[in-house]
Amino acid sequence: MINVTVWNEFLHEKSNEAVINVYPNGIHEAIKAGIGTDGFAVKTATLEQPEHGLTEDVLASTDVLIWWGHMAHHKVEDEIVERVHKRVMEGMGLIVLHSGHFSKIFKKLMGTGCDLKWREADEKERIWTVNPAHPIAAGIPEHFVLEREEMYGEHFDIPQPDDLVFISWFEGGEVFRSGCTWSRGQGKVFYFRPGHETYPTYYNETVLQVIKNGIRWAAPSNAAAPVRGHHQPLEVIKAK
Repeated sequence: MINVTVWNEFLHEKSNEAVINVYPNGIHEAIKAGIGTDGFAVKTATLEQPEHGLTEDVLASTDVLIWWGHMAHHKVEDEIVERVHKRVMEGMGLIVLHSGHFSKIFKKLMGTGCDLKWREADEKERIWTVNPAHPIAAGIPEHFVLEREEMYGEHFDIPQPDDLVFISWFEGGEVFRSGCTWSRGQGKVFYFRPGHETYPTYYNETVLQVIKNGIRWAAPSNAAAPVRGHHQPLEVIKAK
């Protein structure tokens, strides 16, 4: 059983009628329901909970953290960012969705500005699977279409991904690296682009399958943690 925590600001869904109509219970609840319980134990956390719902105990019991944020990146306390960062370095997986590219935790892990082009124009997005052998692409077709999405375009200011799994093409002509992975410490990070708050993207079965694949890929490997610092020799060193 993989323990998953879905984190969401949960602000748009309280103030924006268009978002309320799509996600009346919040994006986090839609994702929780969409990924189901087949191998997952899922809980949620939101910005306005104490410690943003990401207490030491919650993170200690989380194998994979899913992060959605947009309008309140600046409201996430630095102490919580450091706490999440520490857990990723220790082996917790992190899946960053859509506008989470500008979150404090993603920028800290990437070490870059993570900026990009964007446009809201109700345009078609075609997502191409460019690394079909990758575990995150398991069961995903060569390409799939979201009829209405927000455009993200290159250049995406991120470090070179370890693996590029998906590329998006948009009706207006732009392309975007929309499925990227990195290793950080003992942890794995997966960025997946789709998911603007006014579109029903997190009800799309293919999108949900990508997220489920991402959870399984990002889950801790339980490999031995590296030992650093001054170290005694494993063998007897003969006097020279």
